[in-house]
Amino acid sequence: MSLTGRTRLSILDKPLSKGKGEVSLSCFALLFSEVVQYCQNKSQTVPELQNRLHDLGKTVGSKLIDLYFVRERTGKREIKLLNILLFVKTSLWKTLFGKEADKLEHSNDDENTYYLMEKEPLVNRFISVPRDKSSLNCAVFIAGIIEAVLTGTGFVLFLPELSSGRYRHQDEFAV
Repeated sequence: MSLTGRTRLSILDKPLSKGKGEVSLSCFALLFSEVVQYCQNKSQTVPELQNRLHDLGKTVGSKLIDLYFVRERTGKREIKLLNILLFVKTSLWKTLFGKEADKLEHSNDDENTYYLMEKEPLVNRFISVPRDKSSLNCAVFIAGIIEAVLTGTGFVLFLPELSSGRYRHQDEFAV
């Protein structure tokens, strides 16, 4: 029996590749609409439905930040709030939605308050909201992702719109 000189790598020794990284828009729309229907069947009220979507977003966000930093070789940890928000606005948003977020604004009232804005969130594009649930904003799913990313990187986050029950119009999203 002769050895060829090549050793076989186990699956654990292989690098974690990025893969294609793209999902078709129709596939995403179908999957997300099913997620919304599932949450709607488990909920009695609009705030309860939004809390379920937010919690699912937090689950996705915690897994996403782990995956991102496992794949990223630099391993640099951001310690400044503005830097991590710029990371979310550019790199993370591009990973999720294929483009950067529309705006990152600093509040005039509080030095630690920032608004990340998306004019037409992808999660609201294909959702038709019935009249009895007109206050539903599925972009709370994105807010959950952002909350998990920021808390997972060591930042404290407070989302006033989620805690007070007030939500922006369905065609825009701000955290």
